Amino acid sequence: MRRLVFAAVVVFGFCVELPACSGAVAESALPPDPLPTADGYWGIWYANQPSGDEYKFKYSGGMATYPQQHIPIAYYSDQARKTFFVYGGTPPGQNRLLHMISYYDHATGMVPRPRILLDKQTTDAHDNPTLMLDDAGYIWIFSNAHGTARPSYIHRSKRPYSIDAFERVLTTNFSYSQPWFVEGSGFCFLHTRYTQGRRLLFVWLSADGREWESPRPLAQIAQGHYQISWRDGRRIGTALNYHPIKGGLNARTNLYYLESRDGGRTWSTAEGKPLELPLREVHNPALVRDYESAGLLVYLKDLAFDRQGHPVILFLTSRGYASGPQNDPRIWRTARWTGSRWDCRDVTSSDNNYDFGSLYLEPDGTWRIIGPTEPGPQAYNTGGELAIWISSDQGRTWTRLKQLTRDSQYNHTYVRRPVNAHADFYALWADGHARQPSPSRLYFTDREGTHVWQLPERMDGQFAKPQAVR
Repeated sequence: MRRLVFAAVVVFGFCVELPACSGAVAESALPPDPLPTADGYWGIWYANQPSGDEYKFKYSGGMATYPQQHIPIAYYSDQARKTFFVYGGTPPGQNRLLHMISYYDHATGMVPRPRILLDKQTTDAHDNPTLMLDDAGYIWIFSNAHGTARPSYIHRSKRPYSIDAFERVLTTNFSYSQPWFVEGSGFCFLHTRYTQGRRLLFVWLSADGREWESPRPLAQIAQGHYQISWRDGRRIGTALNYHPIKGGLNARTNLYYLESRDGGRTWSTAEGKPLELPLREVHNPALVRDYESAGLLVYLKDLAFDRQGHPVILFLTSRGYASGPQNDPRIWRTARWTGSRWDCRDVTSSDNNYDFGSLYLEPDGTWRIIGPTEPGPQAYNTGGELAIWISSDQGRTWTRLKQLTRDSQYNHTYVRRPVNAHADFYALWADGHARQPSPSRLYFTDREGTHVWQLPERMDGQFAKPQAVR
């Protein structure tokens, strides 16, 4: 395997690249010890594709926890009794994407000042980070790039369960990172690579996070794909849509599923039929449901596994990509593998394609969704007011348990589920005005939605308790 060498440092949150040898990419330049801290929690505001109408953008708002295809961004460690999380932040009054890392201490109920890993040198929230913990407790952060114009990075904490200092392990290029550590195998890193404007899916394997095999293509249909994935023990599942030649990502449609039981080396359908990769044909054995023939777009939300180990996919269908009532109904749906077939059911509806929520399949059989299904102050824009929905019959029927937020100033966006989610820190999200630049705050809630807490915007000390806002 060819090893490539680079040199880089991070100074007060700014990434500074030093001259490198020809073909540079890989190993171990150390940022300052410790990383600098911020004096509070602030998310980044971001918008995409101006629409020239009253809704202003295709999607927009507080994007600290955006996008849903960045998985995971939070991880509960029982050993540390902390939920570690990353997000995209920006200093008040500025607009530059900082990669932030912090944790919620379940023993004390407090959060520290967040650490600044690096300045990504952009305002594009597609460059937000993801994280993963390995079996020794080291924290790995994967810093994305939106396309090929900027580099991507992999960092590892210098100490287990610590956010104080990180070493840079790799400088490369990837988008929409989904890193999974499989005990006994190492990293199975699902991600996107841009090739001539196409969003192609790859899997990248490493036993230790330092030496990486050549990326292997996973799916390359038409203009590419988005995917969402999750791990169930040693198994990794991923759900895809595809972007047709005509319309590209704004015509995203169809639903596919594939899984690996050997750390990402071989892949099969839900029923165990081996797949020849990469997927290249629209109609292939991984196809769950053909929505293209029905004229519906598919927006992926989440993927989880039930008590029997069967995958369940949460997604939304819509009649068009633009914001506004003309593309109603926008229906939240689940697709459950029964062991012999896919069972697709409706959940509820909301008013924007980018209303993203999380799916929880709990040990007692309860299915739970936390997401912005209720109209927000900026109606028909990204996000809204949050609600909890539950099902006790495997998604056949759903009940709105409670509405989490009311009379909000801004829309709440991109509700995210931690790995091993603890009942006290069950979902993380941000808010922001959906039609114009605004401040953005960060929030979390417990499993039952008893409280909603806001992470402190301003901290005078090194630690603070989040503020209950409900």
